[in-house]
Amino acid sequence: MSAAPLTPGGPAPSVPSAPSTRSPRSARSRGRPCSQAVQGADALLRTARGIFARRGYDATSVRDIARQAGVDAALIAHHFGSKEALWRAVVEHIATTIDPLLLLAGELRTRADLSPRQRVEQALLSFMDRVFEDPDIGMFFSTAATEEGERLNLLVDRMVKPFHAVFLPLMDDAMAAGELRACDPALMFSMLTHGISKTVAYAHVMRAVSSLPDDPAKFKAELQKVVWTLLA
Repeated sequence: MSAAPLTPGGPAPSVPSAPSTRSPRSARSRGRPCSQAVQGADALLRTARGIFARRGYDATSVRDIARQAGVDAALIAHHFGSKEALWRAVVEHIATTIDPLLLLAGELRTRADLSPRQRVEQALLSFMDRVFEDPDIGMFFSTAATEEGERLNLLVDRMVKPFHAVFLPLMDDAMAAGELRACDPALMFSMLTHGISKTVAYAHVMRAVSSLPDDPAKFKAELQKVVWTLLA
């Protein structure tokens, strides 16, 4: 209950507040989006990501995304303004979802209980987990990497450079310790991560020659064996 107003003769009697007409569910902090709105935006960006990944930027329309997301195209235009802005929002959304992975990779370098090679392996295992959770991120990156100009620059700044910044020191340490064969760490990192993400993203193609994609746990285990072989 709010404090009573002060008067020269002392505090005035309290006046009961009028009952609120808002339901408990409708009450929320001003300026903060409700959980339904956040979940709706997340789902919309994931839908857009999947369509951009499969079709590419030029072959994707806002109407296609709206139709698959089950919303009005005007809603997308209201929140993002244009297809270009929506594409950029997808990149930022991906960057946000992979931030914990980058944080973990950065912290691994301080793990005294792990050898330099084990730190690399742990970072790659975390990367594989992320790829299996959201395989179309790899497909989106593969498709978006064919862009030019500002869209490519954004992709590099938000997805490529941050990964290299935390992963390459781990590989440098392992090579310096003689636990990984000496080679260009940036090239090795690119080959490994691109190979992992594309293999998982395009698992539907692999089904023509292998049953591994039908068993995700076995698929991941076998992929891990291949990666460790490449690191030897």
